[in-house]
Amino acid sequence: METFNDSLRIDRRTALKWVLAASAALQLPTPSLAQDTVNSVSGYGKDPNLLKIHQLGELWPLTFNEAQRATATVLSDLIIPADDESPAASKVGVVDFIDEWISAPYPDNQRDKPMVIQGLAWLDQEAQRRFKNNFAALMEKERTAICDDISAAKPAAQFTEAAKFFARYRSLTAGGYYTTPVGMKDLRYVGNVAMTTFEGPPPEVLKKLGLT
Repeated sequence: METFNDSLRIDRRTALKWVLAASAALQLPTPSLAQDTVNSVSGYGKDPNLLKIHQLGELWPLTFNEAQRATATVLSDLIIPADDESPAASKVGVVDFIDEWISAPYPDNQRDKPMVIQGLAWLDQEAQRRFKNNFAALMEKERTAICDDISAAKPAAQFTEAAKFFARYRSLTAGGYYTTPVGMKDLRYVGNVAMTTFEGPPPEVLKKLGLT
């Protein structure tokens, strides 16, 4: 039986595939986004200045309250825990990223907001039902027992909606983590580094193209 350790935590190979897939997807306009734009009469104002370093919550009001942030922190760190080389997800700002994400006024972000908020509430409700405590206060084996049920490849019927939340939250956690300097180092990603010299294309490539 596949368990939390097999299906929930993210290895580097899986994370790299997700990051690459997300990068490709972001370059393609989606019909839903286009339709949302057409249907939006008042809009949501100007895009932020992406050349400025903004403080947390400066662009728009944040969403998480103290209890939601505590649950989100524990869940993010279960998904990407600390290891010998890298810190846990919450230590590199992943919870802040998710809070900013669901608070943004854009259509896709606003669609994620109720799923995340309701999913975090479900975790606390389920934790209370099973263990008489909030999710953030549980022992790791108790949190794992809940997450096993909502991370299964084929979750039981009663966990269908919670599983959808978990899948989205896991993707947001991975996206937030592996686009930080720490996450990119963890993936051994070496792009975006200036070259000191450029010798041009290799001779064999030029020859194959008939450019020698």
